[in-house]
Amino acid sequence: MCYAIKYLDQQNKTWIIDFSNHKAALPVIKKNGTVDVVTWGKRKDENVPYFHYGGWVNLDIVKSGNWARFQPVVVSLPIVSHLEKDGERKSHWFDVKSDEVIQGLLLSYNDTSRVYIVTTDSPSEVNFTHDRWPRFMPKPYHQNG
Repeated sequence: MCYAIKYLDQQNKTWIIDFSNHKAALPVIKKNGTVDVVTWGKRKDENVPYFHYGGWVNLDIVKSGNWARFQPVVVSLPIVSHLEKDGERKSHWFDVKSDEVIQGLLLSYNDTSRVYIVTTDSPSEVNFTHDRWPRFMPKPYHQNG
């Protein structure tokens, strides 16, 4: 379910971003190939009632079209690895393939934006961690190489 992510910035500095941090923000690849940073989801104590609680959204909800009022945009998240926790709360880091990115959903409302990690069913070999898993997409052309 991506409790945290690792991101390598353009200066080759590794960032670890944990959803539990109230300042957590994810890197989002813009159409021109540059990377912007957007607040990751919504926490329980935030005073933004119009966004969905959490940092993840199931693919079925994305496909349903129920969030049209948020002007949803599918985005690429250039994440190098993600943290999952098993039933005993033990941490497990999983690398993202070099030719893939994690799919995100960018939502906007009243001049505020949030990004959520799109999830789908976990592959059987990793479902010991969680029943939901990040959805992967091919890396955008301008991000290859």
